[in-house]
Amino acid sequence: MAKIGFIGLGNMGGPMAVNLVNAGHSVKVFDLSDAALEQAQEAGCQVAESARQAAEQADFVITMLPADKHVQAVYLGEDGLNKVLGKDTLAIDCSTISAETARKVAAGLAEEGIRFIDAPVSGGVAGARAGTLTFICGGEAAAVENARAVLNDMGKNVFHAGESGAGQVAKICNNMLLSVLMAGTAEALQLGIAHGLDAKTLSEIMLKSSGRNWTLEVYNPCPGVMANVPSSKGYEGGFLVDLMSKDLGLAQQAALASGAMTPMGSLTHNLYRSWAQLGHGQEDFSSIFKYVQPKSK
Repeated sequence: MAKIGFIGLGNMGGPMAVNLVNAGHSVKVFDLSDAALEQAQEAGCQVAESARQAAEQADFVITMLPADKHVQAVYLGEDGLNKVLGKDTLAIDCSTISAETARKVAAGLAEEGIRFIDAPVSGGVAGARAGTLTFICGGEAAAVENARAVLNDMGKNVFHAGESGAGQVAKICNNMLLSVLMAGTAEALQLGIAHGLDAKTLSEIMLKSSGRNWTLEVYNPCPGVMANVPSSKGYEGGFLVDLMSKDLGLAQQAALASGAMTPMGSLTHNLYRSWAQLGHGQEDFSSIFKYVQPKSK
């Protein structure tokens, strides 16, 4: 089994690290949250005093961090991992960041002879806990194959999207589409409810019709229609509105850089950004259902 340094124990990272321990790996973790470290330790992880300590002598280093600046600082900053990682260590960043930053980190580590792949995930908190995530990887093919030794213990699917940064591009494309599907599903359900239809019945009809999509199948945004999803738990947990808004912002940056046309992505970005600004940033992204609720006549 491998020696793994794991940095970033948020809603996603914490369960991922635990799954690695359960698979028999030796996992040394670091996070700025004492509570997160304590929980990981109780699950069998070793606790490091710093990111660098977690990474020392590791076969793999996995990072799961909030944004570009955090990833860049951890790998290339003043106390960056580029100063302690060995040439036999594979660095795997599972954060969702810009493709530009992923390429910059890859290039910076390559100067030190350190291998790096960007491997953002799809599947949400439930997938992280269940070990059913999808990893979307960018980097050298040989490095991605090497990473499967640990990625397969945290997920069901590992895709090689292309060169460095390609994993991030594929991830933001997926999340942009997901946001459009969620907003459209929420609108359709609210329209039916406004005309007296039962939300569960309408969902069943659309599931058997051409409007069928992932949100209707496993993540219905209407409370009470589906058990064990955020909408039926006060929109707690899951994938936060703030995070969806961030990812949609990354998609718009990528669209501007390439000249791609993303009118639906732009509209949905505005919806989620506005919803976050109204104080709903810490709710699950399916809470957009409340934003499109018909106003009283």
